[in-house]
Amino acid sequence: MACTAITVLVLGADRWSGSNVSGFYTLGIFVVEAAVFTTLLGGSFGQLMTRLRVVRLDGGRLGPLPALARSAMIALVIPPLVFKPDGRGLHDLVAGSRVVPLHAG
Repeated sequence: MACTAITVLVLGADRWSGSNVSGFYTLGIFVVEAAVFTTLLGGSFGQLMTRLRVVRLDGGRLGPLPALARSAMIALVIPPLVFKPDGRGLHDLVAGSRVVPLHAG
């Protein structure tokens, strides 16, 4: 929802509603937003709200390129649907990451 609002602000309501490719702009904004938030804050907006974090396998922060690769893979839809028994999807395998809960404390 936020990505659509940003797209409308950038393109204007008329260009957004009249464009056949406006959905791709929204998807692009999602990929960038998720990568930036994951790099700087440890997760996308939705993950932060649900108290989940994306970390490297060793527990450290994910860098900008792995975060961007992870977000781009999520945008392809299929990678999150194909996963290993430990719950890591193809997007996590590509980025060398895993999702962990943020514990209160």
